[in-house]
Amino acid sequence: MSPETTDLVARGALKKGDVLAVARVAGIQAAKKTPDLLPLCHTVVVGAVQVNFEIQDAHIDIEAAVDTIDRTGVEMEALTAVSVAALTIYDMCKSADKSMVIGEIALWEKTGGRSGPYRREQA
Repeated sequence: MSPETTDLVARGALKKGDVLAVARVAGIQAAKKTPDLLPLCHTVVVGAVQVNFEIQDAHIDIEAAVDTIDRTGVEMEALTAVSVAALTIYDMCKSADKSMVIGEIALWEKTGGRSGPYRREQA
């Protein structure tokens, strides 16, 4: 994403409106719809979803956190939230920047579930 585009996002100056607000809602909705999107994903009770953004010079970092009291983890819900939030940002900014790229999406931390805790090591 170009620095000019991140500036437009930060100022709320894109034609389609408040990019990050719309992307946040899209990510939350996506987390709740994950079993409908991923054929073998378990249906779980999603208690809370947070989708946060950090605008950098030439990109926007997206982070999602999902809570549940269910029997399994919700990492797929968090990854789906980030993916759909990124696609929403792309959709809302494409008129200003056709060279955008959606980059790495990764699980950084997980607690609970049968497999236990996981934390990605910094490179």
